[in-house]
Amino acid sequence: MSLFKNVLYFQAGLGVLANMFLLFFYIFIILGHRPKPTDLISCQLTFVHIMMFLAGGDIWLTDIFETLNIENDFKCKTIFYISRVMRGLSICNTCLLSVVQAVTISPSTSLLAKFKPRLKMYLIYAFFCIWSFNLLYSSNQILYVGGFTNLSETNQMKVTKSCTLLPKNYIIKGLILTVSISRDVFLVGVMLTTSTYMLNILFRHQRQCKHLHSISYLRASPEKRATQTILLLVVFFVVMYWVDFIISSTSVMLWMYDPVVLTVQKFVMCAYPTITPLVQITSDNRIIIMLENMQSKHRQNFF
Repeated sequence: MSLFKNVLYFQAGLGVLANMFLLFFYIFIILGHRPKPTDLISCQLTFVHIMMFLAGGDIWLTDIFETLNIENDFKCKTIFYISRVMRGLSICNTCLLSVVQAVTISPSTSLLAKFKPRLKMYLIYAFFCIWSFNLLYSSNQILYVGGFTNLSETNQMKVTKSCTLLPKNYIIKGLILTVSISRDVFLVGVMLTTSTYMLNILFRHQRQCKHLHSISYLRASPEKRATQTILLLVVFFVVMYWVDFIISSTSVMLWMYDPVVLTVQKFVMCAYPTITPLVQITSDNRIIIMLENMQSKHRQNFF
Protein backbone atom coordinates (compact mmCIF):
# COMPACT_ATOMS: atom_id res chain seq x y z
CA MET A 1 0.00 0.00 0.00
CA SER A 2 2.94 2.35 0.58
CA LEU A 3 3.80 2.08 -3.13
CA PHE A 4 0.21 3.00 -4.07
CA LYS A 5 0.31 5.96 -1.69
CA ASN A 6 3.58 7.18 -3.23
CA VAL A 7 1.95 6.98 -6.66
CA LEU A 8 -0.99 9.05 -5.36
CA TYR A 9 1.42 11.62 -3.88
CA PHE A 10 3.30 11.85 -7.19
CA GLN A 11 0.05 12.20 -9.12
CA ALA A 12 -1.18 14.90 -6.71
CA GLY A 13 2.12 16.79 -6.87
CA LEU A 14 2.21 16.73 -10.66
CA GLY A 15 -1.45 17.71 -10.89
CA VAL A 16 -1.19 20.60 -8.44
CA LEU A 17 1.96 22.02 -10.07
CA ALA A 18 0.47 21.81 -13.59
CA ASN A 19 -2.82 23.33 -12.47
CA MET A 20 -1.07 26.09 -10.51
CA PHE A 21 0.96 27.03 -13.59
CA LEU A 22 -2.19 27.05 -15.71
CA LEU A 23 -4.11 29.05 -13.08
CA PHE A 24 -1.45 31.79 -12.99
CA PHE A 25 -1.40 31.85 -16.79
CA TYR A 26 -5.18 32.34 -17.02
CA ILE A 27 -5.14 35.00 -14.29
CA PHE A 28 -2.43 36.80 -16.28
CA ILE A 29 -4.55 36.54 -19.45
CA ILE A 30 -7.74 37.70 -17.67
CA LEU A 31 -6.10 40.68 -15.94
CA GLY A 32 -3.75 41.83 -18.68
CA HIS A 33 -5.48 40.91 -21.92
CA ARG A 34 -8.89 40.33 -23.46
CA PRO A 35 -9.72 36.78 -22.37
CA LYS A 36 -11.82 34.42 -24.41
CA PRO A 37 -14.94 32.98 -22.76
CA THR A 38 -13.24 29.59 -22.58
CA ASP A 39 -10.36 31.18 -20.63
CA LEU A 40 -12.76 32.19 -17.86
CA ILE A 41 -14.08 28.63 -17.60
CA SER A 42 -10.62 27.07 -17.79
CA CYS A 43 -9.39 29.39 -15.03
CA GLN A 44 -12.21 28.25 -12.77
CA LEU A 45 -11.67 24.62 -13.76
CA THR A 46 -7.99 24.72 -12.78
CA PHE A 47 -8.92 26.17 -9.37
CA VAL A 48 -11.51 23.41 -8.88
CA HIS A 49 -8.94 20.76 -9.78
CA ILE A 50 -6.41 22.15 -7.30
CA MET A 51 -9.04 21.96 -4.56
CA MET A 52 -9.91 18.41 -5.65
CA PHE A 53 -6.31 17.37 -5.06
CA LEU A 54 -6.14 19.11 -1.69
CA ALA A 55 -9.36 17.41 -0.56
CA GLY A 56 -8.75 14.19 -2.45
CA GLY A 57 -9.15 11.66 0.31
CA ASP A 58 -6.40 11.72 2.91
CA ILE A 59 -3.76 13.35 0.75
CA TRP A 60 -2.99 16.89 1.93
CA LEU A 61 -5.88 18.56 3.74
CA THR A 62 -6.09 15.61 6.11
CA ASP A 63 -2.43 15.98 7.04
CA ILE A 64 -2.92 19.71 7.60
CA PHE A 65 -5.92 19.10 9.86
CA GLU A 66 -3.98 16.51 11.84
CA THR A 67 -1.13 18.93 12.52
CA LEU A 68 -3.68 21.51 13.72
CA ASN A 69 -5.24 18.91 16.02
CA ILE A 70 -8.76 19.57 14.68
CA GLU A 71 -11.62 17.32 15.75
CA ASN A 72 -11.90 14.26 13.52
CA ASP A 73 -15.63 14.58 12.85
CA PHE A 74 -15.30 18.21 11.71
CA LYS A 75 -12.28 17.28 9.61
CA CYS A 76 -14.13 14.47 7.83
CA LYS A 77 -17.22 16.57 7.13
CA THR A 78 -15.11 19.45 5.78
CA ILE A 79 -13.00 17.27 3.49
CA PHE A 80 -16.04 15.31 2.29
CA TYR A 81 -18.02 18.49 1.59
CA ILE A 82 -15.18 20.20 -0.32
CA SER A 83 -14.49 17.02 -2.28
CA ARG A 84 -18.16 16.61 -3.27
CA VAL A 85 -18.60 20.27 -4.23
CA MET A 86 -15.44 20.27 -6.35
CA ARG A 87 -16.37 16.98 -8.01
CA GLY A 88 -19.72 18.49 -9.02
CA LEU A 89 -18.09 21.71 -10.19
CA SER A 90 -15.63 19.73 -12.30
CA ILE A 91 -18.33 18.02 -14.36
CA CYS A 92 -20.37 21.27 -14.59
CA ASN A 93 -17.43 23.34 -15.80
CA THR A 94 -16.32 20.67 -18.27
CA CYS A 95 -19.84 20.61 -19.67
CA LEU A 96 -19.94 24.42 -19.78
CA LEU A 97 -16.57 24.48 -21.57
CA SER A 98 -17.93 22.13 -24.22
CA VAL A 99 -21.11 24.20 -24.69
CA VAL A 100 -19.25 27.53 -24.93
CA GLN A 101 -16.77 26.16 -27.48
CA ALA A 102 -19.67 24.82 -29.54
CA VAL A 103 -21.24 28.31 -29.50
CA THR A 104 -17.89 29.93 -30.32
CA ILE A 105 -17.22 27.90 -33.47
CA SER A 106 -20.83 27.75 -34.65
CA PRO A 107 -21.42 29.37 -38.06
CA SER A 108 -23.31 32.65 -38.27
CA THR A 109 -26.32 30.90 -39.81
CA SER A 110 -26.84 28.55 -36.85
CA LEU A 111 -29.21 29.07 -33.93
CA LEU A 112 -26.31 29.14 -31.46
CA ALA A 113 -24.75 32.15 -33.18
CA LYS A 114 -27.21 34.54 -31.53
CA PHE A 115 -25.62 33.78 -28.12
CA LYS A 116 -22.14 34.91 -29.19
CA PRO A 117 -22.45 38.69 -28.57
CA ARG A 118 -23.48 38.27 -24.91
CA LEU A 119 -21.61 35.07 -24.17
CA LYS A 120 -19.53 36.50 -21.29
CA MET A 121 -22.62 37.84 -19.56
CA TYR A 122 -24.32 34.46 -19.85
CA LEU A 123 -21.21 32.90 -18.32
CA ILE A 124 -21.63 35.00 -15.16
CA TYR A 125 -25.17 33.66 -14.73
CA ALA A 126 -23.94 30.12 -15.44
CA PHE A 127 -21.16 30.40 -12.83
CA PHE A 128 -23.62 31.64 -10.22
CA CYS A 129 -26.05 28.79 -10.94
CA ILE A 130 -23.53 25.94 -10.91
CA TRP A 131 -21.80 27.18 -7.74
CA SER A 132 -25.13 27.71 -5.94
CA PHE A 133 -26.46 24.30 -6.96
CA ASN A 134 -23.35 22.35 -5.97
CA LEU A 135 -22.86 24.19 -2.66
CA LEU A 136 -26.48 23.58 -1.68
CA TYR A 137 -26.79 20.04 -3.02
CA SER A 138 -23.62 18.77 -1.35
CA SER A 139 -24.50 20.32 2.02
CA ASN A 140 -27.13 17.67 2.80
CA GLN A 141 -24.63 14.86 2.33
CA ILE A 142 -22.30 16.00 5.12
CA LEU A 143 -24.93 14.76 7.58
CA TYR A 144 -24.03 11.20 6.56
CA VAL A 145 -20.27 11.33 7.03
CA GLY A 146 -18.34 11.39 10.27
CA GLY A 147 -15.21 10.37 12.13
CA PHE A 148 -14.48 6.68 12.47
CA THR A 149 -15.51 5.18 15.82
CA ASN A 150 -16.25 1.44 15.89
CA LEU A 151 -17.17 -0.29 12.65
CA SER A 152 -18.58 -3.46 14.22
CA GLU A 153 -21.00 -1.66 16.54
CA THR A 154 -22.34 1.21 14.42
CA ASN A 155 -22.62 -0.39 10.97
CA GLN A 156 -20.54 2.42 9.48
CA MET A 157 -18.71 2.04 6.17
CA LYS A 158 -15.07 3.07 6.46
CA VAL A 159 -14.07 5.13 3.39
CA THR A 160 -10.69 6.46 4.61
CA LYS A 161 -8.44 5.66 7.54
CA SER A 162 -10.37 8.08 9.75
CA CYS A 163 -13.75 8.76 8.07
CA THR A 164 -16.90 6.70 7.60
CA LEU A 165 -20.23 6.95 5.82
CA LEU A 166 -23.26 6.63 8.08
CA PRO A 167 -26.19 4.46 6.97
CA LYS A 168 -29.19 6.22 5.38
CA ASN A 169 -32.75 5.01 5.07
CA TYR A 170 -33.77 3.76 1.63
CA ILE A 171 -35.88 6.82 0.74
CA ILE A 172 -33.06 9.32 1.37
CA LYS A 173 -30.50 7.04 -0.29
CA GLY A 174 -32.74 6.62 -3.35
CA LEU A 175 -33.45 10.36 -3.56
CA ILE A 176 -29.77 11.35 -3.37
CA LEU A 177 -28.80 8.67 -5.90
CA THR A 178 -31.60 9.74 -8.28
CA VAL A 179 -30.59 13.42 -8.18
CA SER A 180 -26.89 12.56 -8.64
CA ILE A 181 -27.51 10.22 -11.56
CA SER A 182 -29.99 12.63 -13.19
CA ARG A 183 -27.50 15.50 -12.96
CA ASP A 184 -24.60 13.42 -14.28
CA VAL A 185 -26.56 11.82 -17.12
CA PHE A 186 -27.91 15.23 -18.19
CA LEU A 187 -24.47 16.90 -18.16
CA VAL A 188 -22.73 14.00 -19.89
CA GLY A 189 -25.55 13.98 -22.46
CA VAL A 190 -25.01 17.69 -23.12
CA MET A 191 -21.26 17.12 -23.47
CA LEU A 192 -21.75 14.30 -25.96
CA THR A 193 -24.30 16.34 -27.93
CA THR A 194 -22.07 19.42 -28.17
CA SER A 195 -19.07 17.21 -28.99
CA THR A 196 -20.97 15.60 -31.85
CA TYR A 197 -22.00 19.06 -33.06
CA MET A 198 -18.38 20.30 -32.96
CA LEU A 199 -17.11 17.21 -34.76
CA ASN A 200 -19.69 17.80 -37.49
CA ILE A 201 -18.50 21.40 -37.89
CA LEU A 202 -14.84 20.32 -38.04
CA PHE A 203 -15.51 17.63 -40.66
CA ARG A 204 -17.60 20.04 -42.74
CA HIS A 205 -14.85 22.66 -42.57
CA GLN A 206 -12.22 20.08 -43.52
CA ARG A 207 -14.21 19.02 -46.61
CA GLN A 208 -14.63 22.64 -47.67
CA CYS A 209 -10.88 23.29 -47.37
CA LYS A 210 -9.76 20.12 -49.16
CA HIS A 211 -9.67 21.75 -52.57
CA LEU A 212 -7.54 24.66 -51.30
CA HIS A 213 -3.81 24.21 -51.92
CA SER A 214 -2.54 27.10 -49.83
CA ILE A 215 -0.61 26.00 -46.72
CA SER A 216 -2.18 28.82 -44.71
CA TYR A 217 -5.59 27.28 -45.21
CA LEU A 218 -4.42 23.76 -44.49
CA ARG A 219 -2.86 24.63 -41.15
CA ALA A 220 -5.02 24.17 -38.09
CA SER A 221 -6.52 27.44 -36.88
CA PRO A 222 -6.44 28.36 -33.15
CA GLU A 223 -10.20 27.70 -32.98
CA LYS A 224 -9.74 24.25 -34.51
CA ARG A 225 -6.91 23.38 -32.10
CA ALA A 226 -8.97 24.60 -29.14
CA THR A 227 -11.96 22.55 -30.30
CA GLN A 228 -9.85 19.42 -30.72
CA THR A 229 -8.38 19.92 -27.23
CA ILE A 230 -11.81 20.31 -25.64
CA LEU A 231 -13.12 17.26 -27.51
CA LEU A 232 -10.19 15.22 -26.19
CA LEU A 233 -10.80 16.44 -22.63
CA VAL A 234 -14.53 15.71 -22.83
CA VAL A 235 -13.98 12.13 -24.05
CA PHE A 236 -11.35 11.49 -21.37
CA PHE A 237 -13.56 13.03 -18.69
CA VAL A 238 -16.59 10.92 -19.62
CA VAL A 239 -14.55 7.70 -19.49
CA MET A 240 -12.85 8.51 -16.15
CA TYR A 241 -16.04 9.87 -14.61
CA TRP A 242 -18.11 6.79 -15.29
CA VAL A 243 -15.32 4.44 -14.14
CA ASP A 244 -15.24 6.40 -10.87
CA PHE A 245 -19.04 6.39 -10.69
CA ILE A 246 -19.26 2.61 -11.19
CA ILE A 247 -16.63 1.94 -8.50
CA SER A 248 -18.22 4.28 -5.92
CA SER A 249 -21.80 3.17 -6.67
CA THR A 250 -20.88 -0.51 -6.40
CA SER A 251 -19.11 0.08 -3.09
CA VAL A 252 -22.07 2.02 -1.65
CA MET A 253 -24.60 -0.58 -2.82
CA LEU A 254 -22.54 -3.40 -1.28
CA TRP A 255 -21.78 -1.19 1.74
CA MET A 256 -18.14 -2.20 1.62
CA TYR A 257 -14.96 -0.35 0.74
CA ASP A 258 -11.83 -2.38 0.09
CA PRO A 259 -8.58 -0.39 0.65
CA VAL A 260 -7.21 -1.42 -2.76
CA VAL A 261 -10.48 -0.43 -4.48
CA LEU A 262 -10.43 2.89 -2.62
CA THR A 263 -6.86 3.56 -3.78
CA VAL A 264 -7.78 2.76 -7.39
CA GLN A 265 -10.80 5.07 -7.12
CA LYS A 266 -8.60 7.92 -5.84
CA PHE A 267 -6.22 7.40 -8.75
CA VAL A 268 -9.10 7.39 -11.28
CA MET A 269 -10.73 10.43 -9.65
CA CYS A 270 -7.48 12.43 -9.91
CA ALA A 271 -6.59 11.24 -13.43
CA TYR A 272 -8.70 13.89 -15.19
CA PRO A 273 -7.43 16.85 -13.06
CA THR A 274 -3.87 15.65 -13.75
CA ILE A 275 -4.18 15.15 -17.51
CA THR A 276 -6.29 18.27 -18.22
CA PRO A 277 -3.64 20.96 -17.51
CA LEU A 278 -0.94 18.95 -19.32
CA VAL A 279 -3.10 18.71 -22.44
CA GLN A 280 -4.02 22.41 -22.26
CA ILE A 281 -0.41 23.52 -21.71
CA THR A 282 0.88 21.53 -24.70
CA SER A 283 -1.98 22.55 -27.00
CA ASP A 284 -2.40 26.26 -26.20
CA ASN A 285 -0.21 28.20 -28.60
CA ARG A 286 -0.21 31.24 -26.30
CA ILE A 287 1.53 29.26 -23.55
CA ILE A 288 4.10 27.91 -26.00
CA ILE A 289 4.82 31.43 -27.30
CA MET A 290 5.08 32.78 -23.74
CA LEU A 291 7.55 30.05 -22.73
CA GLU A 292 9.61 30.63 -25.89
CA ASN A 293 9.74 34.39 -25.17
CA MET A 294 10.82 33.73 -21.59
CA GLN A 295 13.53 31.38 -22.83
CA SER A 296 14.82 33.88 -25.40
CA LYS A 297 14.90 36.69 -22.80
CA HIS A 298 16.79 34.42 -20.41
CA ARG A 299 19.37 33.68 -23.11
CA GLN A 300 19.79 37.40 -23.89
CA ASN A 301 20.30 38.22 -20.23
CA PHE A 302 22.76 35.33 -19.88
CA PHE A 303 24.91 36.47 -22.78
